[in-house]
Amino acid sequence: MSVLVTGGAGYIGGHVVAGLTSRGESVVVIDDLSTGVPERVAGLVFSVCDLASDDAPAQVEAILREHDVRAVVHLAAKKQVGESAQRPAWYYRENVGGLANLLLAMESARVSNLVFSSSAAVYGNGTGVPARESDAADPINPYGRTKLAGEWMVRDAVRAGWLRAVSLRYFNVAGAGNDLSADRFATNLVPIVFERLIAGEAPRVFGDDYPTPDGTCVRDYVHVVDLADAHVAVLDALSAGRAMPAELNVGTGVGRSVLEVLEMIRDVTGHATTPAIEPRRIGDPAALVADSSLIHAELGWSAKFGLREIITSAWSGFRAPRVSG
Repeated sequence: MSVLVTGGAGYIGGHVVAGLTSRGESVVVIDDLSTGVPERVAGLVFSVCDLASDDAPAQVEAILREHDVRAVVHLAAKKQVGESAQRPAWYYRENVGGLANLLLAMESARVSNLVFSSSAAVYGNGTGVPARESDAADPINPYGRTKLAGEWMVRDAVRAGWLRAVSLRYFNVAGAGNDLSADRFATNLVPIVFERLIAGEAPRVFGDDYPTPDGTCVRDYVHVVDLADAHVAVLDALSAGRAMPAELNVGTGVGRSVLEVLEMIRDVTGHATTPAIEPRRIGDPAALVADSSLIHAELGWSAKFGLREIITSAWSGFRAPRVSG
């Protein structure tokens, strides 16, 4: 029997695949390679698949049956907030439609265990205190709304009686387990800063007048290896038939401001990180930090790595020779 990882050639997906294969799991990967790196899944059963396409349900069902898939980790999605505001219909088709097609295939093939990649974006502006799973979900951009719609769809499939699932709400993911698996796309704070430093440009900080200790946005940064371990722990619990909460936060519970992250990047890289202060971006909450007590109580999971390990591993990966993608 095997585990299917959608988006398994991507940044987070590659780490989840590594976590599964390192303990001897048989892993099957599908990815549309829009941001995936084929070398991350070398030697594995791999198919190029656009989950939002009309023929995806039949294609995925055939893969599930052929490889005796027992569970799915669904990471394939679009994830840029700004892009989602510019192309909302496309984001709904890709993220919500892609999940719907996957669920159709799973139901037909009688695959009943799912770990769904959700996001802390479902909390919107948050409440100013660590976010709990019981807090109201009020996303403020199309990306976050597609993730919340995905959670609703997963819940409805569970209510229908054929699916067992957990939606993992990630906070800010960074770092790398190895150089090949490092984040190659400058869409998150850490690689964006690295890219500007290498180009000899000042990092940009969007707003320094938030109601936070230093005026810049505060976020919860979780190492991607810790996140991958959380996927594996949830998958084990589902496979064992354990009753699980519908949603679980994955974070450290520690908030770091943008200026604190820049200071750590300076310490690790030796590059000056004096920022250029620019106006606030629309839709950026002042602070969004995880309360991860529920996943710890349910599974014993907690983050092992801190911000220095995150930045050090990400910097090593960023400087490594690039592979395709």
